[in-house]
Amino acid sequence: MAAPLVILQDIHLTFGGTPLLEGADLSISTRDRLCLVGRNGSGKSTLLKIVAGMIEPDQGDRTVRQRASITYLPQEPDLDGFATTLDYVAAGLDDQRPTSRALGLLAQLGLDGSEDPAILSGGELRRCALAKVLAPEPDVLLLDEPTNHLDLPTIEWLEDELDRLRSALVLISHDRRFLQRLGKKTLWLDRGEVRRLNRGFAEFEGWRDNFLEQEERDRHKLNRKIVAEEHWVRYGVTARRKRNQNRLRALHALRKDRRDHIGPIENVKMTHSEADLSGKLVLDAEAMSKSFGDRPVIRDGWIRMLRGDRLAIVGPNGSGKTTLLKLFIGTMKPDSGVAIRGSNLQIVTLDQRREKLDPKQSLAHALTGGNSDQVMVSGKSRHVMGYMKDFLFSPEQAQTPVGMLSGGERGRLMLARALATSSNLLVLDEPTNDLDLETLDLLQELLATYVGTVLLVSHDRDFIDQVATSVFAAEGNGKWTEYAGGYSDMIAQRGTTTDPYLTKPAAAKPKRTGNSKATSRTQSKRRLGFKERNALNSLPNQIAWMEQLIAALRADLADPDLFRRDPAGFEAKASELESALSNLSQAEDQWLELEALREDLER
Repeated sequence: MAAPLVILQDIHLTFGGTPLLEGADLSISTRDRLCLVGRNGSGKSTLLKIVAGMIEPDQGDRTVRQRASITYLPQEPDLDGFATTLDYVAAGLDDQRPTSRALGLLAQLGLDGSEDPAILSGGELRRCALAKVLAPEPDVLLLDEPTNHLDLPTIEWLEDELDRLRSALVLISHDRRFLQRLGKKTLWLDRGEVRRLNRGFAEFEGWRDNFLEQEERDRHKLNRKIVAEEHWVRYGVTARRKRNQNRLRALHALRKDRRDHIGPIENVKMTHSEADLSGKLVLDAEAMSKSFGDRPVIRDGWIRMLRGDRLAIVGPNGSGKTTLLKLFIGTMKPDSGVAIRGSNLQIVTLDQRREKLDPKQSLAHALTGGNSDQVMVSGKSRHVMGYMKDFLFSPEQAQTPVGMLSGGERGRLMLARALATSSNLLVLDEPTNDLDLETLDLLQELLATYVGTVLLVSHDRDFIDQVATSVFAAEGNGKWTEYAGGYSDMIAQRGTTTDPYLTKPAAAKPKRTGNSKATSRTQSKRRLGFKERNALNSLPNQIAWMEQLIAALRADLADPDLFRRDPAGFEAKASELESALSNLSQAEDQWLELEALREDLER
């Protein structure tokens, strides 16, 4: 059996007085496929940098087999000082590798080598950095969040390329599908130690949960043993002096074990602030088109969203996913067509670029707006320190500038701000970037109980499968198609290839009608009857009037003195509000049915 390529033994490292790694061990052998997982801030990136020789530990040994080559992909690649992308990639090659290898990889990743690194997008920077670490075909390849800012076709290309490589791989990623495809063994960095599971990531989470449950049982046994020993010290029959001293020393050792024990990191505590329900119709876009110059983003697009839908928008980088979000929520106007948004919408947006965060502001200021030390959550005031703790920030971080936070911490901060604001439409643009797996699980659970509507842009296939009720997919040249279900359902309907420019879409999701009766009517009627046309024209005004009535009734009932002054009047208005809400729902259902019928007959 060949000697390992890299061995780390008893690695210790402290940052700012806080121990990060405490006795971590790691061994990497030829053709290993290792997933390195752990909570944000546990030291995963630091451990990779120690393997790469970029950081010296405070204590411990690093051994690398002679002539073994190691390359490292950082989360934020730095291309400063290079005139072109080819210069950057070629700098990673030795004299034995021709630049044709670099050019070939750049071409496969959508670059030609002449691009100026200073003007590249986040996705282009990531693709260029990938080409640099892949080109040498090193003995050990270390990848830190390689799928960040990549679109789905590029992620799947990368999976195929890594599967072909003979290099040993160590992967840090929040993308479950990526880890399941490539990982053969799993390393769990937990409380400064590396625990190894000689199975793939698919079996890791069950194994981790069993480990933590057994640890909790052991702590419970230790506590019971300490209680028993303390009882003996106080009330036990005096025995030989030497034996007594031995038991006292044992008791002190047990207490020290309990005192020194570091429990698992707590999970983020996510709650969301709910607004009043939106109207049943959230979005109805008809014949929408938008172009930039001669590049179409969407051409003659149709989409309808009802309250409670979770729509995921997927497509290659540059296909216009973020532009679509802006068109849908009304911050950008289409060139032609209309986008009708429903009533009573309260929108909260989570921006993938973290543009709403001022890097000079403190963490506490970013949460409170700088006006006080309180945060409004679900209509209630909470102290900022307590709310920070829910999202795993320590009190010492309150005055830390936002620019000094890690990517995962900035992601948690954006979530904390977004979820504190009342909403019934959540717009999530790449929400999974930089979040650890545990936080992603909690975000999925929160979205499952969210009573509003969700618009989502994501490259995380597992996250889309868990969250989305339908997928709006780019088909190329401004064409988009809606598919029922999640990402896997889209692939099943579209075909085996996931690149939208290579596959003609299969059966797409039929447009929702709000009532199945509309479908049967389209088969027997060729045009709308007089009553149907009249209802279709008059219902919008009726709906608007009912919405005004509901708003007025709610304002009256919000008066805290109304019930005391006029109990009967309060009950009458409450009954009238209930009836108005029911009538509004019926009117919206009728309008949706008739509008869908009209669309079908006009095709």
